[in-house]
Amino acid sequence: MITKSELQNRALELQPRLVEIRRQIHANPELSFQEYETAKLIESYLQNELGLKTQRMANTGVVALIEGQNPGSKVVGLRADMDALPIVEVEDGRPYRSKNEGVMHACGHDVHSTCLLGAATLLQERRHEFSGTVKLVFQPGEEKLPGGASLLIEEGVLNNPPVDAMIGQHIMPRIQTGKTGFRPGLYMASTDEIYITVHGKGGHGAMPQFALDPVLMTSHMIVALQQVVSRFADPSVPSVLSFGKVTAAGATNVIPSKVDIEGTFRTLNETWRSEAHEHIERIAKGVVEGMGGTVDVRIVKGYPFLHNHETLTIDCQQDARDYLGKDQVEDLGIWMAAEDFSYYSQAAPSCFYRLGTWTEAKNTGFSVHHASFDVDEEAITVGSGLMAFLAIQELKRPKRMK
Repeated sequence: MITKSELQNRALELQPRLVEIRRQIHANPELSFQEYETAKLIESYLQNELGLKTQRMANTGVVALIEGQNPGSKVVGLRADMDALPIVEVEDGRPYRSKNEGVMHACGHDVHSTCLLGAATLLQERRHEFSGTVKLVFQPGEEKLPGGASLLIEEGVLNNPPVDAMIGQHIMPRIQTGKTGFRPGLYMASTDEIYITVHGKGGHGAMPQFALDPVLMTSHMIVALQQVVSRFADPSVPSVLSFGKVTAAGATNVIPSKVDIEGTFRTLNETWRSEAHEHIERIAKGVVEGMGGTVDVRIVKGYPFLHNHETLTIDCQQDARDYLGKDQVEDLGIWMAAEDFSYYSQAAPSCFYRLGTWTEAKNTGFSVHHASFDVDEEAITVGSGLMAFLAIQELKRPKRMK
């Protein structure tokens, strides 16, 4: 019988090696779908240190199986993402700062991959002590549409053998190191990209009567579009419509001929999501055409909302309490950020939870996607052991209905 103390002690022994791996990945970040060296590092560890066979999927994704006793009885998938972001990492003297200028692991994917390697080590060493199979999924391209999860699913990652439950872990700098957070049911939002171009007629700023000002039309349009959430959305359905980029390219005395804007729409209801797209296009055209201009609206549909399987997540949350202690597990609220783990959650019973990485003394409270982001590496021990423990506990349970 595998005990939590055995996993905790062994995870602590692995800490120096895992920190070394995390720093190697952090210092050599690669953008979405370009994770070639990261994939090679992961393959080398799985093959040479654990004796596992690996499979490439979606070009840079790495998948492997750890087979226990009676491997066909149940399959639990563990997922980690590998890609970095186009961010210039702050110069603060950290020895593992990015060597690839302009690319940075600012979302903790280096930690995710490292924790999954740690969990794989714990599970492979104890494969004769549990029944079932653990599928390790090192996924590319979480940060970029169409999302590596969608590509892996298309290539059959949830089949051969079929995955009965999928578990994913993501760092959270707002949670203290040693703690985790869970939320059954609706958790994270869908995400869509909005691109709008407003066409008018350029001219001299001193003679607006001879122009058709797209800046003015865009201003009215942006304000009017706030009705989509404030007046058309059911208040009980979380929704966000934000515009983060407006490009007019005029001057103090130049009215441009067009304005480009970019934004995002997020929600947790697929029916309302489609209705909102129609509202956005109708309002944009109504305002701009009513003022004499024309408008192009393009909405790129992104990741779906993330739904944590209720009973699986409740069980995982209780497992986390058993492994870490009751006071070390927090309840999470709905978060309007998006994650392509949502594709797994739409296809199989899934649980996506948070790993705390904040320690005030180590100044690791910066938000994800911040140039100063970093983690308390003590969290790697927690994350590695907890992932292994959750997999082992879930393998003991009957298969779940979707």
